[in-house]
Amino acid sequence: MPVFRLPDDLLFPSPELAEPDGLLAIGGDLSPERIIMAYASGIFPWYSEGEPLLWWSPAPRLVLFPKDFHLPRRLKRTINQNKFRITADTAFEKVISACAQTATRKDKGTWITTEMQQAYIRLHYLGFAHSIECWYNDELAGGLYGICLDNVFFGESMFTKVTDGSKVALATLIKSAKDLGIKLIDCQMTTDHLLSFGAKEISRDLFLEKLDEYVTACAPQKKWRLLNR
Repeated sequence: MPVFRLPDDLLFPSPELAEPDGLLAIGGDLSPERIIMAYASGIFPWYSEGEPLLWWSPAPRLVLFPKDFHLPRRLKRTINQNKFRITADTAFEKVISACAQTATRKDKGTWITTEMQQAYIRLHYLGFAHSIECWYNDELAGGLYGICLDNVFFGESMFTKVTDGSKVALATLIKSAKDLGIKLIDCQMTTDHLLSFGAKEISRDLFLEKLDEYVTACAPQKKWRLLNR
């Protein structure tokens, strides 16, 4: 099945037409409108420096329903020690920059290119992209970022500089899901790490059904001050 080349118009082919590895389309741009449309349709951009802009919709899809969250015992002890301070949306640019320094894809270097960073920073200021920061001794020790559309958080990347920094950030996000109105966390790709938190694989059809149910208005949100407690 051929990979689709996107026109200048804001259009995407059906995710059901993706290649077996999830590759769906090539081209387009990283405008806020196109990125938001992509996520609402179960599609996301993912490419390395020097590659054309690629759009993906993998199947199966790894997701985490907050009600299924499992907090590992050792991580619970770490959280109870209160050695980390958790904030939200206070250092988005630092978080995405740190993720870019550690994220790699098939040994080709980071997939969080400068262009991607600029696009998501723009979405952050528009109220669509959010970050969770984990601080240790007033230094950024870990964190994560992603896109939030209505009741779905689409996780993009996380990083850690201190043991458990990213895990504490993720656990805080999941535990705060109800207050944030999040009913589903899209983890995109399957990892043992995320499975240990209660994530599970679902079919593309079911994932798209959940998007239809949970993503309705695509309205920007205020900063997640709720976590700054």
